[in-house]
Amino acid sequence: ISSQDPSLPQAFPMDEEYDVIVLGTGLKETLLSGLMSVAGKKVLHMDRNGYYGGESASLNLNQMFEKYANGEKPPEALGSSRDYNIDLIPKFIMASGKLVRMLLYTKTTHYLEFKQIDGSFVVKKGQVYKVPATETEALSSGLMSLFEKRRFRNFLKFVQEYDEAKGSDKDVKRMTAADLCNEFGLAADTIDFVGHAIALETTDEYLKGPALELVKRCQLYSLSLAQYLKSPYIYPLYGLGELPQAFSRLSAVHGGVYMLNKPVDKIEYDEAGRVCGVTSEGETAKCKMVIGDPSYFVHEQGKVQQKGKVIRLVCLMSHPIPNTNNSDSCQLIIPQSQVGRSNDIYITCLGHSNCVAPKGKYVVIVSSTVETEDPVKELAPALKLLGKPDKIFALLNNIYVPVNDYTKDGCFISSSFDATSHFETSVNDVLAIYDKIMSTLPPGERKPIDLDNLPPSED
Repeated sequence: ISSQDPSLPQAFPMDEEYDVIVLGTGLKETLLSGLMSVAGKKVLHMDRNGYYGGESASLNLNQMFEKYANGEKPPEALGSSRDYNIDLIPKFIMASGKLVRMLLYTKTTHYLEFKQIDGSFVVKKGQVYKVPATETEALSSGLMSLFEKRRFRNFLKFVQEYDEAKGSDKDVKRMTAADLCNEFGLAADTIDFVGHAIALETTDEYLKGPALELVKRCQLYSLSLAQYLKSPYIYPLYGLGELPQAFSRLSAVHGGVYMLNKPVDKIEYDEAGRVCGVTSEGETAKCKMVIGDPSYFVHEQGKVQQKGKVIRLVCLMSHPIPNTNNSDSCQLIIPQSQVGRSNDIYITCLGHSNCVAPKGKYVVIVSSTVETEDPVKELAPALKLLGKPDKIFALLNNIYVPVNDYTKDGCFISSSFDATSHFETSVNDVLAIYDKIMSTLPPGERKPIDLDNLPPSED
């Protein structure tokens, strides 16, 4: 509930006591706010911005130019501002992934409408190829030689048929991912797209880890692909900013109080160093714990630590990405080894059918983890694949991770969004924070979440 939103009831006063105060309306924070409200906690949710979403908001064209182009006016050729919903954090949703299960668990799917993404592509030696994820696609793919196609097909068959409960002749729990790939005789280029375009690993470190993790990631891709066949991804109409709003409604339905345009002047602590309230505009709301995104803690000692940066180039275009079958929406991954990097480069493309741009316009976002002093130059290999954009915005975000002791200070801080192209790591962060919160409550107040065993009506 926000006093700044005339369509909603008047705001509650700050000078009250809450079980939880949540700072920031990003996806992670609104999801946690909803979960805590459902768990019966009295929640106050604040955001310094006048819109939902925080770092994961979706902005219209005027907002983008105001925020990232020094207030410059958008050219008329780009079309109407209100037809744009531009994600600041570009990510797709795995159709059988954890975020979908979380939406089902929280019963928030009726707030949202989804559309599948048209295609998933990978780059090899500067050429764009569709990611083969079925045996049929494997045999027709131009990514591999004839003999390699057979080896990859055998690998894919093994992955799809593997059942952890039954086991197999290959001990994937003990062998490494590299060992498993070698068992099937996969070439280096094939391992590249298996690891980065199917398992969606961000670096090659996974090769040293257990093969079981690689198998599970490939199974998730295959299961998600089987839902809609074109690609494993879905996306909410009108942008990712719809997700925080859906979870905010969940919290409000269960009594959560919302205040937008509410600056956080100070987070209050008692003599023992435990959080006890939040002060804003001369008023202090008391609380037992605080949940927040790291931007609210960067100026506090010992709460968060910077761990790198992410560069994102938002490109507004009048054509789809070349060599993607004129896909109105797609994902394209450039594996790190293809361009001499330590991290992959991700490209997301969305168009009019996703309700994020006017007809004939496309929002393409290129992103990666920063490795040098010239982050924009690092994305040059991706820009070469796009053709000429009408406008480019450069967004540089610091990545912060919590380093505080939540058992002592009562602050539960999320990590910044990483460069990955999907929400699996984000939901893992939310579940980890939720488990930490539950561990600090009396046993009778704990409400565990099991996304692997949803009730039949929700699965």
